[in-house]
Amino acid sequence: MKYVIIIPDGCADEPQASLGGKTPLQAANIPAMDAIAARGIVGASNNTPTHLPAGSAVANLSLLGYDPNEYFTGRAPLEAAAQGIELADDDWAIRCNLVCVQDQMMKSFTAGHISSEEATTLLADLQKEFESHFEFKPGVSYRNLLLFRGSNNTPPFSMDTRCTPPHDLTDKTVLDDFPRGPGSDVLESIMAKSQEVFTDHPVNQARVAAGNLPATNVWLWGCGKAPKLASFEERFGKTGAMITAVDLLRGIAQLLKWNVIEVPGATGYTDTDYAAKGQYAIDNLDKTDVICVHVEATDEASHEGDAAKKVESLQEIDSKIVAPLSKVLESTPHRILVSPDHPTFVRTKTHTHGDVPFAIAGEGIEADGIEVYDDLSAASSDFGFTNGSELMSFFLR
Repeated sequence: MKYVIIIPDGCADEPQASLGGKTPLQAANIPAMDAIAARGIVGASNNTPTHLPAGSAVANLSLLGYDPNEYFTGRAPLEAAAQGIELADDDWAIRCNLVCVQDQMMKSFTAGHISSEEATTLLADLQKEFESHFEFKPGVSYRNLLLFRGSNNTPPFSMDTRCTPPHDLTDKTVLDDFPRGPGSDVLESIMAKSQEVFTDHPVNQARVAAGNLPATNVWLWGCGKAPKLASFEERFGKTGAMITAVDLLRGIAQLLKWNVIEVPGATGYTDTDYAAKGQYAIDNLDKTDVICVHVEATDEASHEGDAAKKVESLQEIDSKIVAPLSKVLESTPHRILVSPDHPTFVRTKTHTHGDVPFAIAGEGIEADGIEVYDDLSAASSDFGFTNGSELMSFFLR
């Protein structure tokens, strides 16, 4: 029995005027996903409790069967796990975006998709301004980490420290969204120091000369301590593997003791190699019980407010990942699940709370009569989960 999970990140949405009053899922030509809906069941689940951040960390823990009310301790620690960074009990991990803020507006939460090499250079020079218990850890492009090593230092942070994800501030003022609560003064001082270091930095001078946005400063958010998770095999009796280009999902996979399958050409953006992701999933089917393919492109299109690009990304996922996987699975006892983690509205360019549509087909799943996969079909279904973490137990039952 093989179990396949496809996560088109943030694809759940509301009707768009630019799409003739349809949601991106309704507007997209996705015959492979519709076929899963037609031969199986469609429903809605809520992966983001309203008192927790409506982000990918909470939502993906829930989608993979771990109640975030019990297991969520912050986003950054999950990304630290992706880099093989061990956190002691008094250590804290903090997400460290390179951003472009101009006239107190969040011009770009990616600093114009700054390169990893440029980001590493900027962070190396910023590191010189801080003592060793603060460690800047370069990641991929704008996605980086700051570690606070607390072995001989009292952590200024707590779970009451509140920070705003920069992707929730696109084209908005940042004046009311600086860190708040315990340790916020420390975080704000680091952000201010980064602005001093980055202003007139050779990296930024070169970027501006080339017509690119500069990285004006770091934006700190997602503070947390290491979570304590039972492995997926301990919890569900199944081995697993993850295909993703995003450190957050790599980190969750590492903590679940899943294999992480690296795919050349997977970028975490709309230019990702969809076909390579689909092929690598097929090539690894025989090596694990559960294989999960996460695609960030739909979420990135939402953050850019680009409904057409979101539709295009959905169609790429359908034709180059879902369709070939479904074809191979025809000759194998299996179940397949398609579900986003959370909604990301094109209108607001941000993650939001609320239900997401899922479709499941395969062994032991009887068709419910719903023949298309989209937000409204799922909302019309009598089947679903108010606690999204229960969906995985149903899928694997």
